[in-house]
Amino acid sequence: MLPDPQDTIVALSSAPGPGGRAVIRISGPTTFHVATRLFESALSFSFHLRSMVEGHFRLPSIHSPLPATLFIWPKPRTYTGQDLVEIHTISSSPLVDLLITELLKAGTRAAQTGEFTMRAFLAGKLDLTRAEAVLAVIEAGSRDELKEALTQLAGGVSRPLESLRDDLLNLLADVEAGLDFADEHIQFVDQRTLLERLRKGLALITLLGKQLEGRALTSRPFRVVFAGRPNAGKSSLFNALAGRAAALVSPEEGTTRDYLIHHLDLNGLKVDLVDTAGRRKTNGVIEHQAQSLREEQTRSADLVLLCVEAGTPLDEADNLSLNQQVPPVVGVATKCDLAPAHVGFLPTSSLTNAGVDRVRSLLADKARSHSRPALAPSLSRCRHHVDACLANLRRAHEMALFEEPPELLALELRGALDELGAMVGAVYTDDLLDRIFSRFCIGK
Repeated sequence: MLPDPQDTIVALSSAPGPGGRAVIRISGPTTFHVATRLFESALSFSFHLRSMVEGHFRLPSIHSPLPATLFIWPKPRTYTGQDLVEIHTISSSPLVDLLITELLKAGTRAAQTGEFTMRAFLAGKLDLTRAEAVLAVIEAGSRDELKEALTQLAGGVSRPLESLRDDLLNLLADVEAGLDFADEHIQFVDQRTLLERLRKGLALITLLGKQLEGRALTSRPFRVVFAGRPNAGKSSLFNALAGRAAALVSPEEGTTRDYLIHHLDLNGLKVDLVDTAGRRKTNGVIEHQAQSLREEQTRSADLVLLCVEAGTPLDEADNLSLNQQVPPVVGVATKCDLAPAHVGFLPTSSLTNAGVDRVRSLLADKARSHSRPALAPSLSRCRHHVDACLANLRRAHEMALFEEPPELLALELRGALDELGAMVGAVYTDDLLDRIFSRFCIGK
């Protein structure tokens, strides 16, 4: 059973844990009443206008007020179509938990997974393909996946479907109107126009099917780039994973100037290992080119292995790399036969081969996840409806071509419209929505 959309819900919408800012979202009929009870500000403000208000919350057992910024969005021009408030405050888990507890006591309930986006769908703010794209944007593991998810979120799938659905609805109306005047032999659409409109629909659905098929496949191998300071053991680990001396190894810094690629097969998963020059200040034209190539390869990576020699402290550039999100970075401690690994780093030794199988397993897991795009559940669902819609339209075209009874033609048009409606969410079941939105995190 779907949760009641008339409840006022609350959830943490930002990542949990310490940070500069936590975002708590409230949506529902009593949103502003709840906010009025708990939020205090020296400034006057109105819940009838979009606004941003500085103020604070007072929490039990906490002496100092909790500073917060209230972002106010009155309905209907909101994400959920309901009154909505976002609270931006300090990202401290104990304080955030206390604040959410007080909001629950004030009359809200904890949001379920994906409930904010489900409300956006139910309010007509998003169709089903766009709602699925919200999750795909969150889960995108590469720039290509993010681009495809944003395209679908912007209506790249739903807009042509909505246009086709409108045309088929009008066509069905013309066909069924003719049924009412069958004895008078009155036609509301002639055969030539009928065939042309059906051909247009067939072409659009065929093209959409090819686009969905292309998005479901990852065309290139999973790309893993070795990065780090000079002489950090990148090339030695590269060779250990490759199973041969693919890269030149030397104790002298700067041995690797160009980048090297080794194609690795991990139980059918295609992985490209890319060894790059060590990160350091440029000194001359050749070194500058080597660093440019390193940066270019790192930007195009699906995963970066940041190699740091065990026993050496992390520098500022190492810490910056570990904190980046795109592409994702995994810390690998090399030469662990000489010193213990850094906390949170994968320990390896190219000399003893320790940890190399663990790195290989990690790469296989990451490549396997990458081979299934973030949009895969949405694409699978859409492809099913595309195939069924295409079958309906083909039969409708055949019937129109051979001038079979219009009652049968109307039946096939209705079948095509049902498939299009199911694709964009005009026709849905509670089980379908539960299956889709249960994959979301709670705050989305």
